[in-house]
Amino acid sequence: MLGRKFPCSIGRGGIRFDKREGDGATPAGEFSLSGALYRPDRLPRTILPPCAQPIGLDWIWSDAPDDPRYNSLIRRGFGHPFSHERMRRADRQYDLVVPVGYNSRRQPGRGSAILLHVWRKPRHPTAGCVAFALPDLVWIANRIGSGGRIRITPV
Repeated sequence: MLGRKFPCSIGRGGIRFDKREGDGATPAGEFSLSGALYRPDRLPRTILPPCAQPIGLDWIWSDAPDDPRYNSLIRRGFGHPFSHERMRRADRQYDLVVPVGYNSRRQPGRGSAILLHVWRKPRHPTAGCVAFALPDLVWIANRIGSGGRIRITPV
């Protein structure tokens, strides 16, 4: 990005053009980036871009292909009857996230919740997201605004 390269982690299933829900792969292609979400109890607002939104206590991301709200961020998600991922995690991986516009048409089974997020540790595989060290992700989030793009290509 802007001439900089960042070490990152990708999905344990590698990078694939034929991404499927639950395959652990990172989707290949060029995708939009839509702002940033952050944990206000863990990160100071002052280091984040103006478009960053605080993650609510009950926010989830649906990952159930049979859910009418599949591959969507759902606010007020407590009691949601379909499979989902909580956006407020006990670990620090979702302290800052940037949603990737993959499967924005929400085609069931094509994959969901592809995010840029904080890595667990350097180069530790993800479930399909792209993960970075927190300082690098903060740098990226501050430069993409709400109209950035990411190109993910197999090496």
